[in-house]
Amino acid sequence: MDSRQISSAAYADTKPHYEILDGLRGVAALLVVFYHIFEGLSFAAGGTLITTINHGYLAVDFFFILSGFVIGYAYDDRLGRSMTLGDFFKRRLIRLHPMIVMGALIGLVTYLIQGSVQWDGTRVATSMVMLALLCAMFFIPATPGSPYDVRGNGEMFPLNGPSWSLFFEYIGNILYAIALHRLGNKALTFVVALLGVGVAWFALFDVAGYGMIGVGWTLDGVNFLGGSLRMLFPFSLGLLLSRHFKPTRVRGAFWLCSAVLLALFIVPYIEGNEPVCWNGAFEAFCILFVFPTLVWLGASGQTTDRRSTQICKFLGDISFPLYAIHYPLMYLFYAWLIEQKIYTIAEAWPVALVVYVGSVLLAYACLKWYDEPMRAWLRKKFMEK
Repeated sequence: MDSRQISSAAYADTKPHYEILDGLRGVAALLVVFYHIFEGLSFAAGGTLITTINHGYLAVDFFFILSGFVIGYAYDDRLGRSMTLGDFFKRRLIRLHPMIVMGALIGLVTYLIQGSVQWDGTRVATSMVMLALLCAMFFIPATPGSPYDVRGNGEMFPLNGPSWSLFFEYIGNILYAIALHRLGNKALTFVVALLGVGVAWFALFDVAGYGMIGVGWTLDGVNFLGGSLRMLFPFSLGLLLSRHFKPTRVRGAFWLCSAVLLALFIVPYIEGNEPVCWNGAFEAFCILFVFPTLVWLGASGQTTDRRSTQICKFLGDISFPLYAIHYPLMYLFYAWLIEQKIYTIAEAWPVALVVYVGSVLLAYACLKWYDEPMRAWLRKKFMEK
């Protein structure tokens, strides 16, 4: 490790760590898994409205603003000075990509268990399944209807659907390194305001036609536009917040912010499309105003005892592995629901509980036995020179 890297690492170690933001990221990840349980019941019932944790997909927008805030805080005053672009990209790849690969591998296993068939029962050639795995590992998205869209429903990453948001996360990281970190505060404020108008327009006028902003998972035009807006606005806003952040005194910030997240996610679908989509209005309000407030409050608060610090650390450590690997288990759960014709949580709860707890345990095992050792090895091999 040269002197520049030594000084950069030492400087990073002097910065305070936002334990509560780690904890909130974990809370959001746990709520996403809960949301996907109920999404499965909706899917099995033919696409009925999700009745519990209905707005759980907004966790993605919360993740993006957290990401922008943390990356701005960690790298804004180092990138281009004590850290090169190459070092930044290596750090981000080491942080994110091992679990992306693991998510793809677990997705392959669960797909083979299902019999290598699309949702309509069409069998998929092994060569296309292997191509889907290769593309997932190198983060090459599938287009709807392509031969390696192996589930047949247009997902960018059919072996592990939620990887779509990590694909956009990579785009955000690239844009940050190349352009966003170079913008002055006034220019960045203008960009954030413009993107905020875009998000509001997309949500209020139901541009996707879904009655919600839960888009981005497929590469059709409107989904790519919506996914781009969902990443660009909160990510850029998080960066802007990190530049202007001044902590305020907040007691119980972790529990307060967690309760607000839960309250927002359990709001039922809001009917009505005149004069605007009211469900979209609620979602735009969350993304534009509530989530940045929660990040500000979470960064302002501090854990006050050893136990709360441990809880936040555990939740932060497990958040990314849980998000990255849980959905392949959901595919198995969804297939079981369809086969058994089960549409209510009253019938499904024993298996749902096993899937939920199993997802958390599998994520923790991946963290301890794969992700942390792999990242340590990669840092030693590629960073400590």
